[in-house]
Amino acid sequence: MAPSAMSRSGNNNRSSKNNRSSKNNWAKSLSEAQPVPYWLDDPGRPHPEPALTGAETCDLLVVGGGYSGLWTALMAKERDPGRDVVLLEGREVGWAASGRNGGFCAASLTHGLANGLARWPDEIHRLQELGARNLDAIEETLTRYDLDVDFERTGEIDIATAPHQAAELRAWYEEMDRHGLADGVEFLDSEELREHVDSPTFLGGLHDRRGVAMLNPAKLVWELKRACVRLGVRVYERTPALTLRPYGAGMAVRTPYGSVRARRVALGTNIFPNLVRRVRSYTVPVYDYALMTEPLSADQLASIGWKNRQGLADSANQFHYFRLSADNRILWGGYDAVYPYGGRVRAEYDDRPETYAKLAGHFFTAFPQLEGVNFTHAWGGAIDTCSRFSAFYGTAHHGKVAYAAGYTGLGVGATRFGADVMLDLLAGESTERTRLDMVRRKPLPFPPEPFAWTGIALTKWSLARADAHGGRRNLWLRTMDRLGLGFDS
Repeated sequence: MAPSAMSRSGNNNRSSKNNRSSKNNWAKSLSEAQPVPYWLDDPGRPHPEPALTGAETCDLLVVGGGYSGLWTALMAKERDPGRDVVLLEGREVGWAASGRNGGFCAASLTHGLANGLARWPDEIHRLQELGARNLDAIEETLTRYDLDVDFERTGEIDIATAPHQAAELRAWYEEMDRHGLADGVEFLDSEELREHVDSPTFLGGLHDRRGVAMLNPAKLVWELKRACVRLGVRVYERTPALTLRPYGAGMAVRTPYGSVRARRVALGTNIFPNLVRRVRSYTVPVYDYALMTEPLSADQLASIGWKNRQGLADSANQFHYFRLSADNRILWGGYDAVYPYGGRVRAEYDDRPETYAKLAGHFFTAFPQLEGVNFTHAWGGAIDTCSRFSAFYGTAHHGKVAYAAGYTGLGVGATRFGADVMLDLLAGESTERTRLDMVRRKPLPFPPEPFAWTGIALTKWSLARADAHGGRRNLWLRTMDRLGLGFDS
């Protein structure tokens, strides 16, 4: 049953009582869930580095201690071991989106092939090749530095939970094949899909065998920091960058207890206010939420037949993503994508019980075999999204500052590519990356309030209606499609 159909199930007293009983069971499954990200709730979590006090100078200053900043610092040292690199993080590395996501490390640089083909058809083959190389390079880096991040090259299956979704997935597979983009991908009918994972709601799927890996997102951050420090990067945590301004031939950044003067600056702050003010209108925060179950027993795992540990996601507009952790818990996230009025990023938005209850109900609808399983963690966090759903890049201050942002929830892998782009831009180099139309052009900015909130709310409502009405897109969505705009949950 598709999530949007749940409220329509049953029209008699018995089914109503069953629904109430089920909802009570779903709520009970959340009774001991801690409102903290599972990945960050780790006794092996490293201690943060000390805050910056006093004045520093360096060749390259990296602002932001998530994937974007850490990959930039690491690769800057790999390109030039003699380069003096400093990294500033406002709190602790990975505390925000990089430590809260589902751990899907995808090859796609364009937030999925469909988005890339629609926006950059002339260079999509090149983008796919670069994305595949980027994912291979991530795996090679983890091996070379002996970084333990629970990396599994399992692939991913996009799943249909309604008949129109199954037809759409088959049609999309045929279109991929016509464009020569279906290598490594296969369409699965319902019986073939249930050989991989068994749910009464699964009607078909697209299996990408090599283009996605699963990993522990917090471990990736911590291990990248360890590699950076080993190479000589000076990392300062609990050190927010407050201002950015020109200083002589370089730039200066002020912090609460000191300052940094640098020849070049790379900004990997993503959803947080960019130090280059004109960039801020290109992103808005969208809050995403997830649950984590207790570890499943061997019998529970066998009941759902999830043998090959692929990442999974359903193909509704309001979709769920789910995967197995190293200790055989199920992470179940997505569906609700919440935009706060004014685009504010606040800690109180990280916890949303009404969404947790909704997600728990959807979980047990997908896997009724797991009734009685409890959730141990429930959390949320902000994603930086832009109007084209994939990262954009640029420079400021006459090429002395570079930035990348707008990954829209698919940044675990793409941030490494973005780091390469920022380093190319700071070097003033023309490369296979900087020559891409995707890199040279920016998305449309979001309008000011109340227009941003109104447009996003109308789009979300329209997407939910499309899910409930056989995928039929109303006039608003068709207009957004023609303009290349919209809102992706």
